[in-house]
Amino acid sequence: MIGKRIRFFRNRKGMTQKQLGELLGFLGKTSDVRMAQYESETRIPKDNLVKEIAHILNVSPNAITVPNIDTYIGLMHTLFALEDVYGLKIKEIDGKICLQLDKSADISIQDMFFAWQEQSAKLEKGEISKEDYDQWRYKYPESDTSKRKAKVPSLELSNYIVDALKNKSK
Repeated sequence: MIGKRIRFFRNRKGMTQKQLGELLGFLGKTSDVRMAQYESETRIPKDNLVKEIAHILNVSPNAITVPNIDTYIGLMHTLFALEDVYGLKIKEIDGKICLQLDKSADISIQDMFFAWQEQSAKLEKGEISKEDYDQWRYKYPESDTSKRKAKVPSLELSNYIVDALKNKSK
């Protein structure tokens, strides 16, 4: 799957394998061959190379290394894992199958889903272009400008709590 994602984003940028390979520091014919190996998955790039590729292609490394969902069975098991880990639930609402987060899901994943829904709604309303939407998705979380961020206590409150804990342990 990683090879398909590299090819997808490389083509999206209008780059050849040779161009991408050269930007990564592979010289001569090595650049073509190496990129072909990664895209055909005869070789798998190490994490640091994935980060470099993502940087050049202007996407998050996570966009390149998505789980293997190229089969329905793989997709189902990915959804099952999301249910286990993040509280994703399947529901029927008005005769349609919907995925939603369990109310007990971590607030940060809920905020992420709300940010995604917000961008999707903007696309549907024509407030942003498909290109803008794709840029938001493929650069997430760096591209997220939603107001939904985790709340952090003030420095004053944080210092107070730390001091109270120090005093309690004495």
